[in-house]
Amino acid sequence: MDIYLVGGAVRDKRLGLPVRERDWVVIGATPEAMLSQGYTPVGKDFPVFLHPETKDEYALARTERKTGPGYTGFETCADPDITLEQDLQRRDLTINAMAETPEGELIDPYGGLDDLENGVLRHVSPAFSEDPVRVLRVARFAARFAHWGFRVAHETNALMRHMVGAGEVDHLVPERVWAELVKALAEKTPARFFDVLYGCGALARLFPEVEPQYVAADRPGHDREDDRLPVLQAAVHLSDDPAIRFAALVCDSGIGTPELDQLCKRLRVPNAYRELAGHAIRYRGRVHTIAELSASEMLDLLGALDAFRRPQRFEDLLQVCRADARVHQHDHDGRYPQAELLRQAHAVAQAVDTASLASAGLSGPAIGEALREARIEAIGQLLN
Repeated sequence: MDIYLVGGAVRDKRLGLPVRERDWVVIGATPEAMLSQGYTPVGKDFPVFLHPETKDEYALARTERKTGPGYTGFETCADPDITLEQDLQRRDLTINAMAETPEGELIDPYGGLDDLENGVLRHVSPAFSEDPVRVLRVARFAARFAHWGFRVAHETNALMRHMVGAGEVDHLVPERVWAELVKALAEKTPARFFDVLYGCGALARLFPEVEPQYVAADRPGHDREDDRLPVLQAAVHLSDDPAIRFAALVCDSGIGTPELDQLCKRLRVPNAYRELAGHAIRYRGRVHTIAELSASEMLDLLGALDAFRRPQRFEDLLQVCRADARVHQHDHDGRYPQAELLRQAHAVAQAVDTASLASAGLSGPAIGEALREARIEAIGQLLN
């Protein structure tokens, strides 16, 4: 039994990045041998085990054979005779197909280190085309390493275009598309995720709401990358929260509430993401012009935003509006005084003493009306 460190841990060590997870491949072992040494089985489709102490994942070396369309149409073979090189060959990119011995010696049969040093995302073998999830993964790695100048190899992009043309990406289930999107939105350069998908033709299939922005940016006079998804790119500098970045992406797309509902239904988007994006669609224009509102209109806006019950989502929306203002209101210095004014209005309205209203003998709807009038008066004093 020989054990090697593989995948992202080997890659990130060479990049000088912190290693958060370690995956191991075991050569020459059987499931019975792993169980006898105290490993816990967790794999359903192929033998994967948890180390009895570190809880790292140890997978038996395996090969895969395509048996049907999509990313589930595979037959897996885990056999003691499978070599390390055979196991690495089934991986997606050369930079993820390196291994390391317990002594730290690098094993790199497919040129991953050269591609890592040259900033190239290149597929390991033609078997790459058998799994459409890899199109999303390449786009996500491009988003992760774009700030270091990584690019997709021409031959890999050509293979991805072939996969799209063959309909492979149409077999991706919504949950997997959404999972990869959320991971991409959390990367340093999430716009690059959509650049790569557009470049191989997958954007129109997977995110048709976003694709028109790229078509428009490809017209004469739009030769800068920041013409594409500018609100998302502005949001990257304001927050790491994928929900805020998703709402910014929706703002970039220019879609309305019905189209957002279709998008969220198709990808089974969680409610928290859906609600924040929906608020951004409906209310960012009013937030931009908050100084033009009366005290009662400002209170109505705070109520529509549910700011009193959900203050964190209210703050998240202000971040989305701030990113949108940088693009559409030309607020290049990023101060966005509208947000501070709305925060102050929320604070003074929240500070109204409801206990005194109850002690005045009011009850039922009368308390609600008195609270509203008191809050309007407090906001009015702020505005004056």
